[in-house]
Amino acid sequence: MKLLCFFAMISVFSGSHGESCIAQKLHLDKIKLPPGFTIGVYAEKVPGARSLTLGLGGIVFVGTRDEGKVYALLAGPDPTRAGEVITVAKGLHSPNGVAVRDNALYVSEINRILRFDDIDSRLRNFPQPVVINDSFPSEETHGWKFIAFGPDGKLYVPVGAPCNICNPEDKRFASIMRMNPDGSQLEIFAHGIRNTVGFDWHPVTKELWFTDNGRDWMGDNVPPDELNSAPEKGLHFGFPYCHGGTIPDPEFGRARSCKEFVAPRLLLGPHVAALGMRFYTGNSFPQEYRDQIFIAEHGSWNRSKKIGYRITLARGQGKDLKYEVFAEGWLQGQTEWGRPVDVLVMPDGALLVSDDSAGVVYRIQYRTP
Repeated sequence: MKLLCFFAMISVFSGSHGESCIAQKLHLDKIKLPPGFTIGVYAEKVPGARSLTLGLGGIVFVGTRDEGKVYALLAGPDPTRAGEVITVAKGLHSPNGVAVRDNALYVSEINRILRFDDIDSRLRNFPQPVVINDSFPSEETHGWKFIAFGPDGKLYVPVGAPCNICNPEDKRFASIMRMNPDGSQLEIFAHGIRNTVGFDWHPVTKELWFTDNGRDWMGDNVPPDELNSAPEKGLHFGFPYCHGGTIPDPEFGRARSCKEFVAPRLLLGPHVAALGMRFYTGNSFPQEYRDQIFIAEHGSWNRSKKIGYRITLARGQGKDLKYEVFAEGWLQGQTEWGRPVDVLVMPDGALLVSDDSAGVVYRIQYRTP
């Protein structure tokens, strides 16, 4: 029975009860989804699973923080489950961010970006990394990085604020930077961003959109996390002077007006820790989800009543965006059993979700009710 239970496939419908041991252990029967959507485990035994990126042949690379590892989830004959999970790199310094370009895997550490060449043919004998840029600050606070290549071919790399609230002299802090794939021409693209750990480009307009985590210790309900867009270089989004577009900081807010900065496109929940986000570009979800934004909310850590621990949706066009819950249930009362970190649209249209607390990657798919 144990073997049967171990190898049982996960397929948990919204509102139904899972029958496998893994589903019961992870409480997948508690996850609430819109009608027609199902959630299952794509890969287990992925400790600390955080940022996700897609390589050749359906390989999914997964970054971590404290584990210091990068995993590869190999495609198998069953598209609902990874065929194998292997560790391709270890001993790294918070390798949170992963990105793929020209069959090379780029990995972000705290103060440098690494490149592993010819990855698809060397998964079991991973190459030594090439250091393409090691000039980033070494501060640990908000130092872990999500990375991705933009439509302009440049690698975008955030540098979080080295504090809860401060005004550092080094202007690289609280920014999104970008550089060429070889590490050259590093520059600041956007300013005033406290800590973004997820961004993507609109599939039509090619504008950069990103989540930003609000500061702590202003109360349970202030300030909100933010969803922002940066259509051009050089914009400032308010940190440390202004939060949520209208809330002056109690320490730094007198120095500058909120009107000087770019306002958020959407206000998210206070302290939800919005991390990974992706525009949905697949074809298997209903048309109403096309080009809409899925956001992984890792969950609050110091709020008196916990919030987040879910997948939300920013739905709409232009200025008319609506914020709604898409998947929830990782938080039961005030006890969490999982923490979503990143989302990734797969070639078949399914949505992967990483969970660094449960150490798994989920797969959400749609079937006509």
